[in-house]
Amino acid sequence: MSISLIAKIKAKQGCEGKLEEAFKDMIKKVRAAEPGCEAYVLHKSSKDPTQFIWYEKYSDQAAFDNHRKTEHMKEMGGRIADLLDGRPELELMTELDRK
Repeated sequence: MSISLIAKIKAKQGCEGKLEEAFKDMIKKVRAAEPGCEAYVLHKSSKDPTQFIWYEKYSDQAAFDNHRKTEHMKEMGGRIADLLDGRPELELMTELDRK
């Protein structure tokens, strides 16, 4: 079964634009290089422009593990570290059933 992740990431006030730009660059890299990534969707809160929410879906645990080890993921960590207001909130889920 697939693995999904919901990640809530808050930008420091005034850093929303830079964080969004970094995230959009990451989307291109993931879609180009990770066939096991079935969905990599970025959202921005309508109520709080500093709040970003990712929905990610991977074909299996190996695809998720691969994502975490990629060079573009490592680069992203360094690029956004100073733009964040606190640690990301992560919720990892295993799909149980689908119609």
